[in-house]
Amino acid sequence: MNKFNYKAHLALLGANIIYGINHIVAKGVMPDKIGPSAFVFLRILGAGLLFWMIKSFIKEKIDKKDFPLLILCGLMGVASNQLFFFNGLSLTSPIDASIIITAVPVLVLVFSAFMLKERITLIKLIGITLGAIGAVILILYGKKAGGTSSVLGNVFVFINACSYAFYLVLVKPLMKKYNPITIVSWAFLFGFLFMFPIGISDLLSTNFAAFTSHTYLTIAFVVLGTTFLTYLFNIYALSKVAPSVTGSYIYLQPVVSFIMVAIYAFVLNFDEYAQDIGFVKIFSCLLVVAGVYLISKKSKIPLI
Repeated sequence: MNKFNYKAHLALLGANIIYGINHIVAKGVMPDKIGPSAFVFLRILGAGLLFWMIKSFIKEKIDKKDFPLLILCGLMGVASNQLFFFNGLSLTSPIDASIIITAVPVLVLVFSAFMLKERITLIKLIGITLGAIGAVILILYGKKAGGTSSVLGNVFVFINACSYAFYLVLVKPLMKKYNPITIVSWAFLFGFLFMFPIGISDLLSTNFAAFTSHTYLTIAFVVLGTTFLTYLFNIYALSKVAPSVTGSYIYLQPVVSFIMVAIYAFVLNFDEYAQDIGFVKIFSCLLVVAGVYLISKKSKIPLI
């Protein structure tokens, strides 16, 4: 656990770059082309089928006593996580959503300390503090810039952050016992069952005839990239590093979202995003990067 694992960190880097891109890509088709709950329906169904295709090559049984925990992982890590995030993202701005997600490392650290007895080191605390300062500055400054912020949307994204943080801690003990593909396949199956009654009505009311090639490409990116690949990357990383390290990489998402907003504003000429660019936000993103670097470093000096 203490040995630095480059593959795990690369997996986390890749997952959170995709997540950062997703904030603005997915919002581009919601809710005009597809409702958020319908989008989540397609997301969980598509990625779940891919996971079970891979799972068919892995002959592994789950102990009956572990199913309650797997069901809870499906609820918190798949259904609740995705439904609250996409419904929140459809209401608020991509920058706001990516900033609020940075609450996850703090929540993971707290959950890990109580549930897994994971030690909080001084260097991790400093890293989390730097990242949190950067996120808070972005939030406070973002209010001055206006935009498409929504209180309800932000609350939904924060609930998503709580669900995802809890999932990261819940799933860690299972990673020591089973193949990660086995775990995520069952989690998606249970998550789909929880999500079905919520997403099916939204899906049936979707006007698929109005879909463009851009809509289909966006859905493909979300299903294959934002869901299938990111869950693969995250479960691999969770089998190699502590949940707090996995959570810490979420601090990269505001940075990636900021870059994407800059591209949309100045390269693709989406004027509505130009107001989100400024020195204060650049400085805040640098603090976020510094926080991730410190949290990922090894430290033998425990704080708790």
